[in-house]
Amino acid sequence: MRSLAAIVAAIGRLNDAVGRILAWLALGSVMVCFVVVVQRYVFSTTQLWMQDLYVWLNGALFMGVAGFTLLRDGHVRVDIYYRPASVRTKAILDLVGVLVFLLPFCVVVGIWGWPYVQASWGLREASENPGGMQGLFILKSFVLVFVLLVGLQGVAMALRSILVLAGREGELPLRFRYPQGERG
Repeated sequence: MRSLAAIVAAIGRLNDAVGRILAWLALGSVMVCFVVVVQRYVFSTTQLWMQDLYVWLNGALFMGVAGFTLLRDGHVRVDIYYRPASVRTKAILDLVGVLVFLLPFCVVVGIWGWPYVQASWGLREASENPGGMQGLFILKSFVLVFVLLVGLQGVAMALRSILVLAGREGELPLRFRYPQGERG
């Protein structure tokens, strides 16, 4: 069981690091958007590649931090059932949710996304805008980054649930346990 706890912690640390690094894309996106607005409305000019850039930064941010958001319990769920539930009930709900919904979703997105990303790389796809950015294939690769990080975090959630149901939650580092204040 200690190895399961180590896997949960390793995946959590990975998603935490990726989330903290990619969160800086939000600042970059806001700064680029600000420059585009100033160029357009103050100087009556624009750079199409910069318009592409802030949209692409948002796309990479959204796809890249989804696993971090799942780690932080930031995704939407039906809280009227989940929040007041006991830790054991939460573990059962998480385990079922991951196995029935999350992991199959990741598999489907991965299966459909792989050829999409592969074709984009084969073409070295770029923006359709004249004067737009090169490297759209890199942004499209974030579909697979999404699948990998969310899928891994789903595995970590399932393993955490197994540890809780086995009465071994104490083997997890505190930051990866269910919050203590929400025990039902």
